[in-house]
Amino acid sequence: MPVSDEALAGDMPPYAHPGPGSPEAAYLAELRAARGGYVPARQVRSAPLPEPDARPFEAAAKPKGGAGIATTMAFVRLVKDLMRDPASGRRWVPIVPDEARTFGMEPLFPTAGIYSPRGQRYDAVDRDLLLSYKEAADGRILNEGITEAGCMASFTAAATSYATHGEPIIPFCIFYSMFGWQRTGDQMWALADQMGRGFLIGATAGGTTMTGEGLQHADGHSQLLASANPACLAYDPAFGYEVAAIVRDGLRRMYGEAQEDVFYYPTVYNEPMPQPAMPDGVEEGIVRGLYRYAGDGHGSLQLLASGTAAHWALAARRMLAEDWGVAADMWSVTSWSELRREAMDCDAEALGDPGARRRVPYVTQALGQAAGPVIAVSDWMRAVPDQIRAWVPQEWTSLGTDGFGLSDTREAVRRRFRVDPLWIVVAALSALGKPDLVEQAIAKYGLAPARAEGQPAGF
Repeated sequence: MPVSDEALAGDMPPYAHPGPGSPEAAYLAELRAARGGYVPARQVRSAPLPEPDARPFEAAAKPKGGAGIATTMAFVRLVKDLMRDPASGRRWVPIVPDEARTFGMEPLFPTAGIYSPRGQRYDAVDRDLLLSYKEAADGRILNEGITEAGCMASFTAAATSYATHGEPIIPFCIFYSMFGWQRTGDQMWALADQMGRGFLIGATAGGTTMTGEGLQHADGHSQLLASANPACLAYDPAFGYEVAAIVRDGLRRMYGEAQEDVFYYPTVYNEPMPQPAMPDGVEEGIVRGLYRYAGDGHGSLQLLASGTAAHWALAARRMLAEDWGVAADMWSVTSWSELRREAMDCDAEALGDPGARRRVPYVTQALGQAAGPVIAVSDWMRAVPDQIRAWVPQEWTSLGTDGFGLSDTREAVRRRFRVDPLWIVVAALSALGKPDLVEQAIAKYGLAPARAEGQPAGF
């Protein structure tokens, strides 16, 4: 190198270059070209995935008889069928930190297998069962042990493989919803920063559906945490067919021609409930966040509910009609946060171009002609439904599960939080301006008229 000894005598050695035509420079230029150039750039070469067969979604749209099933099981059944799709089924990667059986995942054990680089090296305690625990070197289920952080690391790797390896993978990570955003929220923001795609499934969701262990599992706020992440599409489906419609939309948006850099967070419940058939023409409303589920549009008040609270609202609707002669429409809200985002986009457009014709938010269009007050209820803290308050023209009342979780039966805890059908009826009569009927309802249903003196909110 043409560097003198005098130049090396100082504290800072000089820069030296072998020359633009030197073998060293040519070698470096060749390596840079092979790696895509001198400036780092994200180069996505993966092709869109074909749309899966429609039959799994059609099956999910049919009614389920018997004692009903939980939406967690509805999701697992759907994915089990989608994993058999000849074109895209092999790209599904189930990820679970703990309690796969709690989530009804055992039907996946014999077909997909649990990944272990050395295969199964022990006799499983459930080996005599038909759906026994099965590890395999070519297994597809990542059962990471009790580590949500490890699951998020695996999920991120799979969710970004479309870019890092040119191979789109469809990961779904299912976990207790209380242990997701609260424990690994920073990793979920990093997932958004890395443009990851996939399904994060908040199972055993809600403030009152997993009450046996009280505070530990009572999640009344993850929907609110998820709503803050711009890349996250958070949904709270009530019925199995809603779960299927949301998954179908996610596959289209993340892995179809659009290839959007988003990920989905549907919350699902562990409470077996009746699963009705999908009504005609509701697909758009499910994806956008709201549709009328029950009523003819002539109700004197509107009940809005998401997730498992939809069943409470339906029960309250029947009681209002039978006990008090009040007709109500019931709306299924699949996503409070998506309704809010679309409404905020409308506001931003109007602010930036005040002379243009103002676009009316979808939630305002849907509810604009509906009569009477609105009662919004969910298994989440009131701030979750309150996200859309500004764009609902009617008088607004929200009910929710604010406060610490409690250990008791679901019915007792819901009564305590005043979100059960009886309290929804009372809230509806109050919103209608019928104080005499409110007093009668409290007496008729044997409800406590007020909290005990000095008792803090949430207990």
